[in-house]
Amino acid sequence: MKIKSLGVFIIFLVFTGFSYAQDLGSEMVEVVKPYTPTVSDAFKIKETPKISDSVNLEKRPVQYSIFSVPVASTFTPAKGRATTVERQRPPKLFDNYITLGFGTYTSALAEFYSNIEVTRTDNFGIFLTHNSAQGGIDGVELDDHYYDTELNLNYSSRKRNLIWNTDFGVEHRLFNWYGVRSDEVSQEVINNLEPQHNYYSVYAGGEINWEKSFFDRAEAKYRYFGDDFESTEHRLTFKPTLEIPIGGELFHTNLIFDYLNGSFAPYFDEGEDLSYSYMNLGVASSLLILRDDLTLNLGAAIYYSYDSENSDSGIYVYPQVTASYRAAGDYFIAYAGLEGELRQNSYYEFTKENPFLSPAVDIAPTDQQYNAYVGAKGKLSTNIGYNTRLKYMTEDYKPLFRSNPNEMTEPGTKPEYAYGNSFGVVYDQVNTISLFGELDFDVNSDFNLRVNGEFFVYDTSDEEEAWNLPAFRANLIGDYQITEKWFAGANVFFVGERKDFEIYQTSDVLNSVRTEIVSLDSYFDLNLNLGYRFNDRLSIFARGQNLLGDNYERWVDYPVLGMQVMAGATYKFDFGR
Repeated sequence: MKIKSLGVFIIFLVFTGFSYAQDLGSEMVEVVKPYTPTVSDAFKIKETPKISDSVNLEKRPVQYSIFSVPVASTFTPAKGRATTVERQRPPKLFDNYITLGFGTYTSALAEFYSNIEVTRTDNFGIFLTHNSAQGGIDGVELDDHYYDTELNLNYSSRKRNLIWNTDFGVEHRLFNWYGVRSDEVSQEVINNLEPQHNYYSVYAGGEINWEKSFFDRAEAKYRYFGDDFESTEHRLTFKPTLEIPIGGELFHTNLIFDYLNGSFAPYFDEGEDLSYSYMNLGVASSLLILRDDLTLNLGAAIYYSYDSENSDSGIYVYPQVTASYRAAGDYFIAYAGLEGELRQNSYYEFTKENPFLSPAVDIAPTDQQYNAYVGAKGKLSTNIGYNTRLKYMTEDYKPLFRSNPNEMTEPGTKPEYAYGNSFGVVYDQVNTISLFGELDFDVNSDFNLRVNGEFFVYDTSDEEEAWNLPAFRANLIGDYQITEKWFAGANVFFVGERKDFEIYQTSDVLNSVRTEIVSLDSYFDLNLNLGYRFNDRLSIFARGQNLLGDNYERWVDYPVLGMQVMAGATYKFDFGR
């Protein structure tokens, strides 16, 4: 209210002054000081109001006391325990087991193994295995039974810085040259043939491993091999390995001594004994380099080979370089290599691959000049693995099995293997290109499956074909633990077409020779097994081999046994328990 009255008063003065000045004319008005309005301070009344409320009651003090009475209790709290992880009971291990099985074609299987603890660090082992069948292949007129028996004794010792073992063994194998064609050989000859052939082998060897020594390991082995046609073969090998750290890397050196000596009786009772003798000395050194995800092995090998029968010798040098790189951890590992070696062939190794050889074959080492490959392996998922590889290999003096000629002779004038029913060995320079692929399904601890296949392309130098080498090969191997008691397995393999070369000596007046390249059909072999485990000691099994029942020919004129079924049992035990 004061501010508004003051404003009206000022406006009134200005208006009246302006009117009055016009009347005064030239009269002077002197302003002593300008007008300065002021506002007085306002003061807050300091007063606390009193509340007058009948509901507001005053709190009264409460007084109380506790009366304790003892009470009996039987409750006892349990102590807390950490939760344990349920563990599967490990299988009981036994020192001995025996397996017996019997099946069609009067086949028999027997295995015995025993491990005897001599001391806390030394063990003595015995292993005996036997596999046989009495034969009965459709369309075969000669005996086709076989035996395969081996006994192995071994002694091993494991000390803190030294591990060594020795073994001694004997082998006996029996086969028959039953691959005689009735349309090429007279019935009189067939009736007088005794196609049985026995192989004998005795071997002894040992291996030693050092810890904290530049001598990493060493192995030695001697084998005597012979047959009942006066064939003999002696082979002695000695291979020590040195490992020396250089600048944080490992330098490996393998020393190789390989001596082979053997002889055959005169082929077809003509000429002189066929003898062979080779001494091979080799040094293979490599430097192993590890860099994070890269593994590099740089090396080379040099061999000196001496053929004492022909007074011939030679020096061979080979690269030995391998590399692998983890580009994506365990999911993608690239690898490559360029390697070579001088591989000594032997009569014993040939008969393991083809038991129907004639007891007079050419024995010589193979010069594997280059084995170049590149590939990738890893995992497609946590339980699926893969491996692929492309390889190019050059081998000089590569052995090829080829059918021997059929000698058209009178009964009793030639040995039992002279009627186109045995195989010889020819050598040639062979270049091989192969493509390999494999998938490994490790679904869980109860089921795993492996499938692989490989294509081959051969280029020979002198021979028309790469005799008896397949164009394709595939395998499927699976194991399945169905339940705690039941288990099963499968082994399926496929082998593609092969070529062989047959020579026939005709019985005409000109006594001419007829040659023919024959093709062996591809074959598919299905093998299954099923077993039941009663307890840790006793289990039974049933096996089926060649379940498709195809009498395919693994070698020309040599059909195999048809469908085979075997049943048996395995018992594990400990002596004195």
